[in-house]
Amino acid sequence: MIDISCGSLLIAEPFMKDPNFQRSVVLICEHEDLSGSFGITINRLTKDVLCDYLPEFDQIRIPIYDGGPVGKDNMHFLHKRADLIEGGKEMGDGIYWGGDYESALRLVIQNEISIDEIRFYMGYAGWEKNQLKEEMKDKSWMVVEAKSSIVFHKNPSQIWKESVKQMGKEFHPVMHYPLDPSYN
Repeated sequence: MIDISCGSLLIAEPFMKDPNFQRSVVLICEHEDLSGSFGITINRLTKDVLCDYLPEFDQIRIPIYDGGPVGKDNMHFLHKRADLIEGGKEMGDGIYWGGDYESALRLVIQNEISIDEIRFYMGYAGWEKNQLKEEMKDKSWMVVEAKSSIVFHKNPSQIWKESVKQMGKEFHPVMHYPLDPSYN
């Protein structure tokens, strides 16, 4: 098993019942055994667009993702452009969390950053001290290193399956499990 750290992807086990995390993939942005963990669910596309939250940017039609069940009034962003957006925290494989928010928005408006290079999320996933450790013991999550090709996948509905593929061929059957095994 891979240890959880910043830049890990948590892949929900195939039968997870919690609707907040069913078939979800969470990028871990902060992880401390003593204080807890913070991550962003990367595969939950909403029907909202950025200008729904920021009317002053009515020309920005970038999709918004549901980053998790906590802090629904908080916006976060992931991007690939540390060369243009200062202050982001590297998550590995050219993935950056946050940075200069105003600069990011300006660059998007000016078409210097494409929607393939940045994603916006409302909310986040959070775990208290030892909570994620217990969920790992219960085998609620599988873990792989984050890859830019997964985090910025063109089809968010495929992120869970693509993440499972990263675990190796022995996990490929997992991708085809039904949500509820009693339907089999």
